[in-house]
Amino acid sequence: MLLTATLVSTSFTVGKAIADGMDPTVLTLIRFSCATLLFLPYVQKKYRITRPNPVTFLRYSVISLALVGFFILMFAALQYTTALNTGVIFTLVPGISGLYSMILLSERLGRNRLLALVLAMIGAIWVLFHGNPANLMAMELNRGDLLFFCGCLLMALYTPLVKLFYRGEPMAVMTFWILATGCGWLLLMAAPKLMTTPWTAIRPMVWIGIWYLAVFCTIITFFLSQWSTLYLGPTRVMAYSYLYPPLILLIDWTLGHGLPPIRTLPGVFLIGLTMIIVQKEYSGNRACPKKEQVKEMDVRR
Repeated sequence: MLLTATLVSTSFTVGKAIADGMDPTVLTLIRFSCATLLFLPYVQKKYRITRPNPVTFLRYSVISLALVGFFILMFAALQYTTALNTGVIFTLVPGISGLYSMILLSERLGRNRLLALVLAMIGAIWVLFHGNPANLMAMELNRGDLLFFCGCLLMALYTPLVKLFYRGEPMAVMTFWILATGCGWLLLMAAPKLMTTPWTAIRPMVWIGIWYLAVFCTIITFFLSQWSTLYLGPTRVMAYSYLYPPLILLIDWTLGHGLPPIRTLPGVFLIGLTMIIVQKEYSGNRACPKKEQVKEMDVRR
């Protein structure tokens, strides 16, 4: 999950760089299509995948619909807001995901998790309004921030749905069909725009960015996060998103984009503290399977 958090953090910066190069729905369709085609040979060779039955296909389609909606709104939002703002808003996802898990999976939030949710919200609000109470009172949120928050409401469903709909199939197979059904949703949404997209005018950097997102930020992160969900639980997996703001700051600084105003850093610190609280709650591995359960899961896979 540390590797996943690092890769996902780069996606906000890369997404910001290419967001204005293509329609968000078309861009997401190409990203999902590339990831699906690249992943197909591996899954076919190792598992000899067959077409799922209608019920299983529906399970995968529900999960992919939440992801598709998130990524479309993400690229749309990055046309109006910054990579840091999206990374900060994303820290609200674990708390929302915890609420979904409480409803769908009967998970208990617990005192520490509620405290983490409050701290993450305070930290996110602090960064979004640049540590300026006057901005908060004036509610100066841009269009991109609001779009991305709507996307986060969908993304928060992802890990609870994975755990709810998991039936013992290999994670690679589940990942492949989520990507494939996602392509179907995206094709329906992007069909009217495919003929009007100026394909020859798209910059090479946009194509490079899409391939990077497809391989490193889609295939690898989807597989790792779904596999980790079975061992850590949805809320703990989503808690690694609290690392996104500091990682995005580090990535942007490395690329020479500079740092945000110093008064926003306390908010980033609060978000990092939230990560420690959530992980400490699980230090006794209460959410992880026992060795015998892990062995049984491996045998089933």
